[in-house]
Amino acid sequence: MFVLLLAVVSLNYIDRGSVSVALPLITEDLHLSKEVTGFVLSAFFWTYALMQIPAGRLIDRYGPRFMAGGACVGWGFATALTGAATGVGSLLGFRLLLGAVEAPVMPAGGKLNAQWLPAEERGRGAVLMDGGAPLGSAIGGIAISGLIGWTGSWRISFVIAGALTVGIGLFALWFLRDTPRAHRGVNAAEAAYIEDAHAAEDAAASGTDRRGRLTDYLKYRSFWGMCLGWTGFNGVFYGILTWGPLYLSETKGFDIKSIGWSTLVIFGAGFVGELIGGWLSDRWQAAGAGANRVMRTLMGIAGAAVVGGLLGVVLVPDAMTAVTLLAVVLFFLRWAGLYWSLPSILGGRANAGVVGAAMNLSGNIAGIVTPIAVGFIVGATGSYTWALLYFVGAGALFTLSSLVIDYSRRLAVR
Repeated sequence: MFVLLLAVVSLNYIDRGSVSVALPLITEDLHLSKEVTGFVLSAFFWTYALMQIPAGRLIDRYGPRFMAGGACVGWGFATALTGAATGVGSLLGFRLLLGAVEAPVMPAGGKLNAQWLPAEERGRGAVLMDGGAPLGSAIGGIAISGLIGWTGSWRISFVIAGALTVGIGLFALWFLRDTPRAHRGVNAAEAAYIEDAHAAEDAAASGTDRRGRLTDYLKYRSFWGMCLGWTGFNGVFYGILTWGPLYLSETKGFDIKSIGWSTLVIFGAGFVGELIGGWLSDRWQAAGAGANRVMRTLMGIAGAAVVGGLLGVVLVPDAMTAVTLLAVVLFFLRWAGLYWSLPSILGGRANAGVVGAAMNLSGNIAGIVTPIAVGFIVGATGSYTWALLYFVGAGALFTLSSLVIDYSRRLAVR
């Protein structure tokens, strides 16, 4: 289940990041200024964020299977259509469409994490699913640049990527199930093991796993810490994802092939780091450490490494050193994939969809703001220095917010 989710989320990030990889060619072909480029990069996140809460409610009501698989088919078509963009208006329109149809996939993954895994395995489940973000960004860099080199056209490469995504989406619709007992590959003993673990989890949380309202969570510090921490995380991640290729092109002189390989190294390090973070979390807790000790320590280390690495990129001009430091930043930043265990920890199985959607909505406010802000910063200053310092501030927000979350208990709802 979670290997398939890894593949689906990887395709999600290949498709959403394809414009960034092809940006040097797109800006030349469509004559985009820095400010307009910022709006193009941001447009995806407008509808992606707007649709989070509706998607989360639909997931809790109707289940994650059709929402995740159907979304994958939909964004495959949207990616292919992007290749037909003839100007700023159509490019913006296709990016808005892509954001809307991609919205359900991450909250659906958070719901599946709650439904399919015992509490002690959710760290690994969360990072295996969320690991698709850096993996897709890494593969996408080399795949899209390779397709452009092979076909000689960024437009044709988008059509090919979209067709592949539609195929995987159809397979996901066939294979996914909302609960273990509904899947023909799960035997009775496996289903009973998971259900017994869920019953014990409910008993420890006063025996309740009932559906609540999103407003019930607004009074809790942990809910706000989760939302603001994810905002800070995405301020760094989406900043590097959207502007990183152009930064390497314009400040380090990288061509499209070098951008592809550098993206592979940077985001590949993020994928490895994410898996290691999940393994460390589950192993440490299995050894008897409390959830708060484990999560606050890991998030604190990750945040310090992210802030320090970004400051290093500001201070060191050498191209290969910059790529190395960005790889280090992504390695530790992606430990935040553990956040995708929080919807089930804080909201329980009944509310994991809407709590995960609220978290992702907050995070994607950074997705809306960051590309535009960086566009105006670079356009006004002619330099990426202040943009990198913006990322440093986002890393600090992630670190501080992560340290105020109570990772040990479910939040009570009426």
